[in-house]
Amino acid sequence: MSKLILERLKAQFGDDILEVSSFRGDDVAVVKPSRWLDVARFVHDDPRCDCTYFADLSAIDNCDPRTDELDMDDRFEVYVIAYSVAKKHRVRIKTRLSGDEPRIASVIPVWSGANWMEREVFDMFGVHFEGHPDERRILTYDEFKGHPLRKDYPANRTQPLVEYRDGTFNKLGPFLQDEGMPLNRTVIPDERQ
Repeated sequence: MSKLILERLKAQFGDDILEVSSFRGDDVAVVKPSRWLDVARFVHDDPRCDCTYFADLSAIDNCDPRTDELDMDDRFEVYVIAYSVAKKHRVRIKTRLSGDEPRIASVIPVWSGANWMEREVFDMFGVHFEGHPDERRILTYDEFKGHPLRKDYPANRTQPLVEYRDGTFNKLGPFLQDEGMPLNRTVIPDERQ
């Protein structure tokens, strides 16, 4: 069923779709980095694709640390998996980035749920998401040096010792409320009383 998406992408974007594959329901479209956001927006907004459910975003480091090819043109693969609940199909949109300074457009304008996953990819791989509203580390602390899921990250590397941080932490709404703020719950009166 989602081969329809691959056909729609090839028809809409032509040579900007570098390759497509379909195997056991896993349909993949590899796109040029410059068209990454356009393709994401298309599969979300096009009524025949209708991939409004954001499932995953991550990255893969393809370098071989035994060689000196750390700046190769396709070192990183960044992918997003989108699903259509109504049409029951999914697609993986993938792009390849160079190793020297990997940058790609943020897909938050399309799927706001990509926020923390983009931060994780930035933290672990060093891929920058242009237009991200809060691109800072999410799993490691601010003073952490390097990106630990890169294959060239030394396994025996020591990190700087940081002092214990005492004090208040910034709350990220809407997940935590301020003191005295009511919970967003509606009390339904019991009709039996």
